[in-house]
Amino acid sequence: MSGAAIVPLLELRGVSMRFAKPLDAAGRIARLFGARARAEVVRAVDGVDLAVGRGEVVGLVGESGCGKSTLGRIAAGLLTPTAGERLWRGAAVDRLASGARRSAQLAVQMIFQDPYASLNPRMRVQDIVGEAPLVHGLVARAAQRDYVAGLLGRVGLDASLMRRFPHQFSGGQRARIGVARALAVRPEFLVCDEAVAALDVSIQAQVLNLYIRLREELGLTYLFISHDLGVVRHVSDRVLIMYLGRVVEAAPTDELYARPNHPYTQALLAEVPRIDARHRRFAAIQGEIPSPLAPPPGCHFHPRCPHALPRCKIERPALREIAPGRLSACHLND
Repeated sequence: MSGAAIVPLLELRGVSMRFAKPLDAAGRIARLFGARARAEVVRAVDGVDLAVGRGEVVGLVGESGCGKSTLGRIAAGLLTPTAGERLWRGAAVDRLASGARRSAQLAVQMIFQDPYASLNPRMRVQDIVGEAPLVHGLVARAAQRDYVAGLLGRVGLDASLMRRFPHQFSGGQRARIGVARALAVRPEFLVCDEAVAALDVSIQAQVLNLYIRLREELGLTYLFISHDLGVVRHVSDRVLIMYLGRVVEAAPTDELYARPNHPYTQALLAEVPRIDARHRRFAAIQGEIPSPLAPPPGCHFHPRCPHALPRCKIERPALREIAPGRLSACHLND
């Protein structure tokens, strides 16, 4: 990044996340007798860089198990990466003073996938939405009810519903409550983790339109995580494609959908439903996504890639610029 470049609102530099499963009783006994038993380690995220500018919507796409939700939790500050660093407005969050760190944490909020499991069933909506701003001193207790009413109105819910419990709402209404809860602490950045995946298609469209409207009204920035390429195309300015913990391609949305570069991106986009593709035969991506416990060497995608070269099996391709604003990690670009 040049000195004249605009500092990203949120940036992740070289972040990795590993989860270790401790040895069970059988493994510990085997180790006592000299066996080489090792704890299982999942490399959920493997050296990812991410920079999101103010007001931008970045889509993050990949198959289940690719690490996109883990990356989203790192971006939201819910997980501390095992390597790399998280920056807010160009400053490493871990090195900020306590007050500045608290402000940085409040500025990034997460909206979770399941609108049923992410709301406390024992709390009324007034408390679900109004608790955090009260605890953090953003609103006085006497003003909490009016504050919550305003937030519910902003997301399209009637303020008269605030005394109800989550089980008294539909899935779409619960999704809106989740959005209101995230907005309650006045964030600048929202991490949306499959935020419409659990909703019916007609309700998905309504909630997506809500996100678009909130972006315009509040100047919000989004990291929008989804496995649905159609949804991502509708809301994103730029798209990152993730595979087995690594970003394999990044590009402006229109360019990526028009001219995908990485073989994995090409395979994903080849089967996006289109009206003019009704007579095509369905051809899924060959093979299954490997286990993150034992990812393939070299390019992780090479066992499923129809264009794999011998070097793909041993040498990891670097994510590098192939055109202005476009990045790809593929040896075919050499």
